[in-house]
Amino acid sequence: MTKIQRKPEWLLKKIVFTQKKEVESQLKDIGIHTVCQEAMCPNISECFSNKNATFMILGDTCTRKCTFCNVSKGKPNGLDMQEPQKVAKAVKALGLRHVVITSVTRDDLRDGGATQFAKCVSAIKEMDKNITVELLIPDLKNDKDSLEIVANCGAQIIGHNIETVPRLYEVRKGANYKRSLEVLKTLKEINPKVKTKSALMLGLGEREDELKEVLKDLLSAECTLLTMGQYLRPSKEHTEVVEYIKPQKFKEYGKLAREMGFEFVKSSPYTRSSYMAHEYFEKSL
Repeated sequence: MTKIQRKPEWLLKKIVFTQKKEVESQLKDIGIHTVCQEAMCPNISECFSNKNATFMILGDTCTRKCTFCNVSKGKPNGLDMQEPQKVAKAVKALGLRHVVITSVTRDDLRDGGATQFAKCVSAIKEMDKNITVELLIPDLKNDKDSLEIVANCGAQIIGHNIETVPRLYEVRKGANYKRSLEVLKTLKEINPKVKTKSALMLGLGEREDELKEVLKDLLSAECTLLTMGQYLRPSKEHTEVVEYIKPQKFKEYGKLAREMGFEFVKSSPYTRSSYMAHEYFEKSL
């Protein structure tokens, strides 16, 4: 397939920087990172203007080198032991009722950061037990002890992104398709009450038949919440976009996923893992 460089008109979303300043200032004062900023999310001005943010814990440096991701890679610093309290403080400052917490991958940590995730959830729940929490975790090397910590920490939704079809997994350095499926399956086995969620980025050259097989695999792992969005290249150093999927095709894929059995699906060019995440909680739980 011919590689395309120019974005189509439906992807020319403007970032309104004036809407971001208040939230960015609050988060900077508290000393907390967001994936919105680190990953250059195109929805940042919309979410920040509504005082929504996805907190990124365990620092801002990832131990893996995925070629689609804009988060910094390298050797991370030690853990910030005050991070759980900072997250809770940011939740209060923004007035959030549904909180999304993700992280960089920390293969250097024995538990992959699972305990820090649990501490963040605990800090939020101690502040207000009625706040709902969604986690978006790395694969934690599919370590059962680490997954038990996360599965039983009190989060209502736990996500782990499958990202793409098996044939294209070279973009996920250090990751393994079957292992990611096992992570989702294990979370449900440990805690059947938790809802599991995953995401796919389209436009890397996947075929429709391959996409359908991934959806089947996710359902087999009892993952019933799904997002599908367009992959956008952060820079010339990252993996190239192979295809810009038309909005109508995203609608068709969303319809297909719902017909296959997913409880709640968001599928559009600008959909991201945590975009409008509260809707998943409100409509599926």
